[in-house]
Amino acid sequence: MIKNLYFLFAVSFSSAAFSQGNVKEKFSNYLDSLNAHHKVMGSFAFANNDQPTFIKVTGFADAEKQQKANMNTQYRIGSISKTFTAVLVMKAVEDKKLSLKTKLSDFFPEIVNANQITIENLLQHRSGIHNITDEAEYLNYYTKPQTQDQLLSYLKKYASDFLPGSKYSYSNSNYILLGLILEKVYKQSYADLIKNKISKPLKLSLTEVGGKIDSDKNQAESYQFLGIYQPLPETDMSVPIGAGSVISTPSDLLKFIIGLENGKLINKNSLTQMKNFVDDYGYGLIKANVGQYHGFGHEGAIDGFHSAIYYFPESKIAVSFITNQSSGDDQDILTKMMNAASGKDFEMPGFKEISVSESILKKYEGNYKAPGFPLDIKIFVENGMLNGQATGQGAFPLKAISETEFTFETAGIKTKFDADKKTMQFSQGANNITFTKQ
Repeated sequence: MIKNLYFLFAVSFSSAAFSQGNVKEKFSNYLDSLNAHHKVMGSFAFANNDQPTFIKVTGFADAEKQQKANMNTQYRIGSISKTFTAVLVMKAVEDKKLSLKTKLSDFFPEIVNANQITIENLLQHRSGIHNITDEAEYLNYYTKPQTQDQLLSYLKKYASDFLPGSKYSYSNSNYILLGLILEKVYKQSYADLIKNKISKPLKLSLTEVGGKIDSDKNQAESYQFLGIYQPLPETDMSVPIGAGSVISTPSDLLKFIIGLENGKLINKNSLTQMKNFVDDYGYGLIKANVGQYHGFGHEGAIDGFHSAIYYFPESKIAVSFITNQSSGDDQDILTKMMNAASGKDFEMPGFKEISVSESILKKYEGNYKAPGFPLDIKIFVENGMLNGQATGQGAFPLKAISETEFTFETAGIKTKFDADKKTMQFSQGANNITFTKQ
């Protein structure tokens, strides 16, 4: 489940020939280097010719207990859950419990424009239903158990963003509703549907709907690195339902997407419909073009977890990762993983560290405001590192690239401080804003 507030914390291959064994070893070393520099912790796997050929696990499942993760550690997969939900919807269509033209008003008429919104609109994020995770109030309840009535009260309170079917706009609300609809038509919980219709047929022993994270059950916590591994708040899994409540492992995710492609979950016609990409989004699937390879899959982010699963039918390559701490470029990891899976060499990154004295960092501490910007940004030093924290959001580490310039690569944030003028130049994407220390 991707939570987009004001910060969006949500390929080319080398032509050099490289042996499969060497490039796999190099990729393993690359992951070790990322972990050693606190860039990433997690689990990584890929398959060739529909058979697993690589698995690597780095870092902790529980940093406080110094409990290392292993190949059976379960992680939250976030929005990859949407692919599971879409498969269940297509099963319901095959079972004649739904059609793609069924109206939302058959189940939840209180939602704005429900009589115009179809199941297909929900699947393709073309409903116009506002994304509840975009709202500041989401932070007030996402860590607490929510009933169906409470969720519906949030979903129905916002105006429609656009006329149903007229455009694409990613909204977790669509898949929350699909999860609730599946429970109604099957008279089973979403958790039971995942277990009975996906995990059991594919023998996915580590894939299920999650609950409160329990490291004693080999489930990973998620973290940000602020000089130490700092645990992040947990989304209560009653909130995302079909949009982001599944936990799994990369190895299980490979089995899932390979099984999906090979007709072990739904029939060929249903899968073809799932691949009906409009604006590069199908039914719970994202269209993927990586160099010469064309495929499908999904990515996810929830709390501090980031995940991806992609399958490329022509080459029969599948790649998947789930991280529970990441302060680097997930897309770069995915690109290098595709290189390794296809036997192509890649360039190892450098990890040049710039050390800035704490006396200089202390000059930048304070609360910063910008005219017209809805959030303040607090800058503070902790464990010898500079950190930022926007109003109502989690802290994020700022890596020094000079004595005045700092970045948070995960979110594409760049900052430049002028202690004399008491200003912070802040940039993220196309946004360039001057903040002033109060």
